[in-house]
Amino acid sequence: MILLDTHIWVWWVDDNQQLTDSHRQLIRANERSGLGVSAISCWEIAKLVEYGRLQLACPIEEWMVQAVAHPGVELIALTPQIAVESTKLPGDFHRDPADQIIVATARVYAIPLLTIDRRIVQYPHVRTL
Repeated sequence: MILLDTHIWVWWVDDNQQLTDSHRQLIRANERSGLGVSAISCWEIAKLVEYGRLQLACPIEEWMVQAVAHPGVELIALTPQIAVESTKLPGDFHRDPADQIIVATARVYAIPLLTIDRRIVQYPHVRTL
């Protein structure tokens, strides 16, 4: 299993050209073992749409139903363990709560995180792809 960062999940579901061929191959290679998506990503996408920072091809309610049903997607709940881990990330990590929860999810489940977020890629305490 791998964990998809929010932007990767959106790009994959929407077949966005920002998703590189190598990322597409990684996603396809992991569809059977599971494509984890943190529940916080659902909130993050809804907030981006609310603020007008993300436009989807259909209403958010419809998009979310389709995105969660996408092949291989496994929605990962925000557990108490993940919540606590997000407040105790080692080293210096930025204060974005969604990113903290996504990184904590990858750490708790010991799975790599597929992201292009430079701040996460440069964080040495989570394995990224």
